[in-house]
This record gives sequence, structure tokens and C-alpha cells, in this order.
Amino acid sequence: MTGAPNPYDPIRAQDVLIARLRALHPVLIDLTTGRVERLLEALGRPQDRLAPVIHVAGTNGKGSTTAYLRAIGEAAGLKVHVLTSPHLVRFVERIRVAGTLITEAELEALIIRVEAANAGQPISFFEITTVIAILAFAETPADLCVIEVGLGGRFDATNIFAAPAVTVITPVDYDHLELLGPELSKIAWEKAGIMRAGRPCVVAHQLEEAFEVIEAEAEAVGAPMIALGRDADAWEEHGRLRVSLGEQLLDLPAPSLFGPYQFDNAGLSVVAMAQLSDPRITEAAMAAGVAGAVWPARFQRLTAGPVAERAAERGVDVWLDGGHNPHAGRALAAAARRLMARDGRPLTMIVGMFARKDAAGFFAPFGDLKPVVFTTPFDSPIAADAEALAMAAQAAGLDARAERSIAAAVDAALRFEGAAPHLLICGGLHFAGEVLAMSEETWPT
Repeated sequence: MTGAPNPYDPIRAQDVLIARLRALHPVLIDLTTGRVERLLEALGRPQDRLAPVIHVAGTNGKGSTTAYLRAIGEAAGLKVHVLTSPHLVRFVERIRVAGTLITEAELEALIIRVEAANAGQPISFFEITTVIAILAFAETPADLCVIEVGLGGRFDATNIFAAPAVTVITPVDYDHLELLGPELSKIAWEKAGIMRAGRPCVVAHQLEEAFEVIEAEAEAVGAPMIALGRDADAWEEHGRLRVSLGEQLLDLPAPSLFGPYQFDNAGLSVVAMAQLSDPRITEAAMAAGVAGAVWPARFQRLTAGPVAERAAERGVDVWLDGGHNPHAGRALAAAARRLMARDGRPLTMIVGMFARKDAAGFFAPFGDLKPVVFTTPFDSPIAADAEALAMAAQAAGLDARAERSIAAAVDAALRFEGAAPHLLICGGLHFAGEVLAMSEETWPT
């Protein structure tokens, strides 16, 4: 299936190598694993030489779950490779080798080798990125690999592991309907494609329609399924994370990432790590990982950079999130509601979003919070028109107006009467990345 160019890959000025790679391999969404498997075969099947793999799919929470998995592993003393997407500011954010972002020199050497092995055959940008990461991981010793699915699961370029140690499916909801949907059952079937016979699959709380599909696929494949809410569970209690693992009950600190939904993501990660049965992954390591995970643009408190500095002068706290679909809207509204309950201060939002996203569905959960919303374009050919986005917010009953740029939206948000608001900047990871790119102080490391 071939679609439009993938909008999730902003190229910053410093990514000269990646700009060259992009020119050679256009970013087309073409869901298949065949080209990746061919190239990996030419490179000697590096995927078979990896440390144990945890493969993560789902609609929302993949990145946060991956961050908790990495943090728990590192708190246990493990060396952890991580592949994520998209990047926010620099391409190297995608590939973390034994705990450290890949260097430009390492990346250049791998690009040359992989390009030579590909020998001019058709392959997409995301596919060749995946191969570069797998090769880097195979050639550096580690104890664990955490691999985040790019899009879907069944036909994603990352779905090339014959026997992952554990698979994880985060909440499944409506997104990328033009490629994976339109039915929720079809989306769930795509996500469930990462399961493997005899390999445990840990599944987050799901909508019933999605759960039924995932459960049926687990039975068909022969994958032992550990479902939160049935076989294990996680919940918030007195501000702490409680996780039940069969007869074991863990009492862990609150997740480092803000928002009530992070208790679910952190708990899912704890249950997944428990499936490894690694004696180094103790309850103390789980506690340290849950409390110490870092994941930019996921309800991230911005305390540095030009936007945060200007806001701080007016007593405004700034939060940044890449959520962009109805499920993310519900989660963000719940997090904002918690912020507002602390001090009774109002909410202001700055929103930029891709035109093909369900803006009305995203804005709907904020209705009772009555935020002031400023919409803005950003640097993408498929960014939603600010006026159209403002109209979608207005249709959801929100006070919304369009601005010409992020800077203009910040100016407008910081002109207020009364109590200083909580400022939430959100609408997509590409948009969030543009905010972080404004200053090296806020580049993810």
C-alpha cells in the first residue's frame, strides 16, 4: 500500500546526512516488510544477533511506554538499545545505542555500509532507518533492545523479529485511518501483527472491539497474552502506582511523566519487564525506572528556551505534548483538569495539527475546561490551516482564534487578564518538535 509522503520526519538544518539519505529514499508510507528483510539478508541477518527484544505497538502511549521500559532496564544496570520514531529535533534521537544517542560519525559510517548493501534497490526512508538501527544494535553489546513500531505493526518495517522476548500493545484507537482503518477492528488487527507464537504479549486496557480482535489473534498465533484488567493490572492509589502481577502486588512511586494516563503506561511497562524473568530487574529497579523516565513532548514541562522564559515572566507554566487524535485529546484533557484543580487557574492552548487529523475529535474533550485556544500553522506542507483549525475548536464550543505563527500565538497567549493560565502547546509531534527546535537548550538528548 503506497500513500502520501510521511509527514512525521522533520529535517533540521544540522541533519545534512539525513537530507542526503532522504533525497535517495523518499519517505513513502508503503506497508511491507519485504524490502527490509531483503536488505537485512544482504547484511548477514543482524536482527538475529540482537539482545532480547521488546517490541512495542499501539496507537497512543508507545513512546512513553518505551521510555519507561528503557528507564527500568537502565535502573537495573542493563545496557539498553532503543529505536523510536519520529524524532523531534534531530534524527539521531531515533537511535540510542547502549544508552547513548548514536553519533553523527557512527551514523555516517552505517549509512555508507547500508547503502552499499542495498545496491540501489527500492527502499523507503523509514525502512533504511530501521536497518541502520538494527545493524548498530547488532554490533554493540547490550542486554536489551526496545523497538517501537513506526506505523501499524503487522506490515511495519520493524516487524522482522522471529522471536522477540516480549511484545507490548498499548491502547488502540482511531488514527492513520487512511492506511490502517477505517474500522477500529482493522487497526487492532494491524497492531496485533507483532505477536509471535510462544512469546508473551502484554496488552494495555483496550476498547472492547479492539480487545476482542487482539485476543483472537493471540489465540490464533499461539502467543500467551497478559491483559491488563484481566491477568495483571495497574492503577493509581494515594498518589502511587500499584501493579498486580498474579499473586504479587507492587507499590511503586508515581510515574515521572505527568498525567493520570501515565499510571497505565508505567504499569504496562512494569508488567512487560516482569515477563523477562531477569533477576536484575528488581522491584527497586522498577521503582527507580518509573520515577525517573524522561520522554520529551509528552506533557513535558518546559522550563528552558524562549517560550518558557517569556511565559515565566508572566507567571505562566508551559506544557508541551505531541498528542493529536481523539484518544490523546481525552488523555490531555484529563491531565489539564488535574493541573487546574491544583490552583483553580484557567487553561490556554496553542494548537498546530496536520490537516488530515480529526481536529473536532481532539478538541471535544476540552469542552468543560473552557480553554482559550490559539491555532497556528507550522513548517509542514500538510499543516492544517489555522482558520480551519480554529473553526473546529469553535465547533467543539471553545473560544478559539487563528494566529499567523507560533510566535504570534505565544504573544497572544501571554496577553491575558486575571489569573495566569496554564499554557498547553499541543497538536502533533512535528509541531512539538518545531517548538523544541527554537533553542538548543530544549533539544532532546
